[in-house]
Formats: sequence, structure tokens, C-alpha cells
Amino acid sequence: MKKKTIISLVLGFAALMLVLTGCGNSDSGKDSSSSKSSSGEASGKITAVGSTALQPLVEKAAANFQKENSKVNITVQGGGSGTGLSQVQDKSVTIGNSDIFAEEKDGIDSKKLVDHKVAVVGMAPVINKDVNVKNLTMDQVKQIFTGKITNWKDVGGKDEEITVVNRAEGSGTRATFEAAVLKGEKAVKSQEQDSNGTVQKIVESTPGAISYLAFSYINNKIQAVSIDDVKPTDENVESGKWKIWSYEHMYTNGKADGATAKFLDYMNSKDVQDSLVKDMGYISIHNMKVQKDSKGTVSSK
Repeated sequence: MKKKTIISLVLGFAALMLVLTGCGNSDSGKDSSSSKSSSGEASGKITAVGSTALQPLVEKAAANFQKENSKVNITVQGGGSGTGLSQVQDKSVTIGNSDIFAEEKDGIDSKKLVDHKVAVVGMAPVINKDVNVKNLTMDQVKQIFTGKITNWKDVGGKDEEITVVNRAEGSGTRATFEAAVLKGEKAVKSQEQDSNGTVQKIVESTPGAISYLAFSYINNKIQAVSIDDVKPTDENVESGKWKIWSYEHMYTNGKADGATAKFLDYMNSKDVQDSLVKDMGYISIHNMKVQKDSKGTVSSK
């Protein structure tokens, strides 16, 4: 074999090795935690923590979303709105679920957070069914929760002591209820519970008990109470007749991207808003005829 031929073969082999090495380096430089797979499917891990009023909806939506996006892992936990806002601000979770605006929570820099409203939740006073009271005035509800009325006979019920069950400090449900009902007055000292689910069980099993719950936690084992002859229904929340309600927020620290952005888009989709939201006892943000700002001011949309 001629010398020139040998040199040509060597140079060609070297060039081929350079091309192969370049391809290998290109692949190894890709981020293994990329938000999308090679097929375009979202991937990654999402942790959503906070509001127990919102928790059932996010859990169900997450399960449905993961069926279509198998490379996404979503963990949903409660803990209360305050916990959700604090942890998303600290970047220890991906999403902070909250019943209140970030501006309403002390210690939270709302400018760092991005608000994603995904539903509306109505909240109502609930009582043990033995009380046999179906309607109260707003003033009577206020007096019960501030400790001025202590017996059900004073509001048309049986001669039975009232047992007030409150939500814990940091609960968005509590903040919403107190803003709408107590109007700045201090709540009576009473037992406090961390979640809607626990409150539901205590009211059901405790004669004379009263508390308040998100609509999604009200069942036929407890009695929801009308206020000023207005029933706690979705339609009355949508029109503004029912006063105790809040947005359900999913906050991110900065703009959402990747799998998180895709999941939040799904929460606002027709599948969730027109079907899942209603089926689970929430109200679609698309159906509201009124709106509320962080100061509690309600206006027509």
C-alpha cells in the first residue's frame, strides 16, 4: 500500500472519531432534569403544599394529569395556607396552595410570588344536626364566634351549650371566615384544628358544636346554616349574595415553567374547570359574576 493511501486512511479515521466524540459530548451536556422528554412530554417533580380546602381538588387533578404525563411526579400535602405561602417563598416547595392572597399573610413578600387562581371555594357555618337550627343572621353568627351567645336556645334552638370549633392560626379558611363575619373582632377562645377534614368529624360527633367548612367538605352528616335566609350554594357565591368565599390560589416563586407551568395550565383547562371543579364541590373561576381583591373589596366583573 502506498504511503499517501495510508496517511489518507489515518486522517479519515481521526476525523470520524472527532465527529463521534462531538456527538457524545452533546448528549452528555443535556440536563437530566429537563422539563420535557425527547417526545415532548412534560417531566419533573412538583410539590404542592398548603390549603386543606384546596387539597382534594389538587390531589384529584394531579392524579388525572399524571395519567397523561407519566414522567411527572406530583406530591400534594396540606398544612394550611400560611404553611404553603411560607414554603413556596422559601423555595422548599414548587407550589404554595392558599385560600388567601399572599398580601394578606404577614411575613410574605408577595412581590416574589406569582398568583394562579384555579377555583373559588364557598365556606359556610356548620353545626351538629342535633341542634336543629337552619338559619342565623350574620350578627348571630358573629356573636356566637365572639362568645357573646353561648346557648342555642338564644337563637331558636334547643337549650344546649354551644361548642365552638375554630381553625388554627395560619388557616386561610379561618382568615376568610373571620374577615367576612367577625369584621375585626376577636374570636372566642376555643379548640382549634388544623384541617377541614378534622373539623368535619368533630362537628359531626359533638352535640352542640358549630364551626365552618369549605363547601367541598359539607356532607349530610352535618347541617350547613343559611345566613339571613340566603342559602350557601354555588349560585349565591357566583352572584355575590353569599358573602363567605375566597379564591383558591396556587402560588409559584417567580414565573412557572416546565412541568409546573403545564400542570397549572391544566388546572385552568376546560376539563378541570367545567367538570372536575364542580364535581368536587368547588366553583369555577370562569363562572364568577363578582370579583374580590386582596383587601376584600367585592365588585362586579
